[in-house]
Amino acid sequence: MKNTGKPASKGPKIIPRSAHGVSRDEFSKSALKVLYRLHKAGFQAFLVGGCVRDALVGLHPKDFDVATDATPDEVRALFSNCRLIGRRFRLAHVRFGREIIEVATFRAASNHVDDDHAHDDEGRIIRDNVYGSIEEDVWRRDFTCNALYYNIADHSIWDFAGGVEDIKQKHIVLIGDAQQRLREDPVRMLRAVRFAAKLDFTVDKSVSKAIRSQADLLTNVPAARLFDEFLKLFQAGHAERTYDMLRDYGLFAQLFPATDQEIEQDDAFASFVRAALRNTDKRVAQGLSVTPMFLLGVFFWAPARRLAADLRAEEKMSESQALSLASYELSGQQQRRVSIPRRFTVPMREMIALQPRFTTTRGKRALNLLEHRRFRAAYDFMMLLAEAGQFDPELARFWTDVQNQSPDQRAETFQIHRKPRAKGRSRRRRRRPKAGESS
Repeated sequence: MKNTGKPASKGPKIIPRSAHGVSRDEFSKSALKVLYRLHKAGFQAFLVGGCVRDALVGLHPKDFDVATDATPDEVRALFSNCRLIGRRFRLAHVRFGREIIEVATFRAASNHVDDDHAHDDEGRIIRDNVYGSIEEDVWRRDFTCNALYYNIADHSIWDFAGGVEDIKQKHIVLIGDAQQRLREDPVRMLRAVRFAAKLDFTVDKSVSKAIRSQADLLTNVPAARLFDEFLKLFQAGHAERTYDMLRDYGLFAQLFPATDQEIEQDDAFASFVRAALRNTDKRVAQGLSVTPMFLLGVFFWAPARRLAADLRAEEKMSESQALSLASYELSGQQQRRVSIPRRFTVPMREMIALQPRFTTTRGKRALNLLEHRRFRAAYDFMMLLAEAGQFDPELARFWTDVQNQSPDQRAETFQIHRKPRAKGRSRRRRRRPKAGESS
C-alpha cells in the first residue's frame, strides 16, 4: 500500500522495451513529434499518465500528455504551433490541426514562501507551478497507475511508485496519504471511480475509506469543473458501473442531490435511471452519438414531475408548462453543484415539457408534434419510459408507426379533415388595363 508522500530512496524501476510490450504504433504521431523534438533539443521527454496505462492494459490510448524538464516558455520556443494556458497549472498546448498535445513541466513540492503555489482553507490546491525533476514530479501524480513514464530516448517505461504491479493486481492506489491527497484535489474521488469503472479495477481500501469520509469536499470544487467530470464519468461507455460506484460512495448525492433523493424514494424512477444508463453504454459501444442533455433530462425527470405537480396546485397551467418551469427551476438549483451550460439545459427542458403531448393522438396539435425540433429526443425519452414500464406501450407504438406514414395517411390517423370550400359564385377577377388604355 502506498501511504507515503516522500520520494523513495532508490530511483525508478526501468522496464526496457523488450519487457513491457508497448508499441509506439499505439501512440499519436503528433505526440511522438513533440517527444522527438524535445529530445533532440536536449530535454527529457516522456509520455505520462493514462496513455501509458491504457497501452499496458491493451486499450487504445486517446489522450496523450507529455512531461518534460523544459519550462513552458522553452516549449513555446520550440513550437510555433504552441500556446501557454492555465493559472492553476501552467501548461503548453501544441496544436496539430484538431489534435492538441498537452506538455507539462516536471513539478516539485513547494518548500519556499516565494514558490508559485497556494492552497485554499480546505487544503485544495489552487495554484501549483513549482518546477522540479522527474523524481519529484512522480509524487505530484494522483494514482500509481497514472505515474508511469514512457521514455522516448530508449522506449523504456519508468515506474517510481509500483504502478505496473498495481495494474497487474487491478488496483486503484493513491500515491501518498489518501486523506491528504483527496483534500488537495477532491476531484480525485471521481477519478478513482472513473478509472475503476473503465478498467474494471478495484479501489484500494485506504482510498475507499478516505472517499467515504470526505465525499462532501466535492462542494468545494468549482461547478464548471464538475461538469467536465460528469461528461467523462457518464459518456465513456461505463455509465452504469460508474453510477453504482458513485452511489455506493455517496458521491452521486453530492453531484445531483435532487435526483439522489428521488431515487431513494421511488423504485420506478431508479429503474428508469438504470435503463437510461444501460442505453447510454449500449450506444457508446455501437459507436453512436450520445448527448449529456438526454441523461440530464433523465436525472431531472422525477424531481421535475414532483415540482410540476406543486406548481399546478398553486397556479393554473398546463402540465407541459409546469414541467418546463419546474425544469428551469431545477436547472438553476443544479448550477450550484454541477454547472450545466445553457446549450444543454434549454433542449433538456423542451424535451421534458413535450412528454405530456404524447398522450394526445388526435388533431393538428398532435400532428404538429412530429415537426417539433425536439421531437426525436422527446420520442427517444418516451420510448425509454415505455421500455421501463412507465408509459403506455400502445401509445409508444402509435408514435413509432406514424413516423413512417405519408402526409395523407397521417391526416387520416390524426383525424384531420380539410373543410370543403363553400359553393357559390366565384368573384370575377378585374382585368388590369394595358398601357395606353383609360381606366
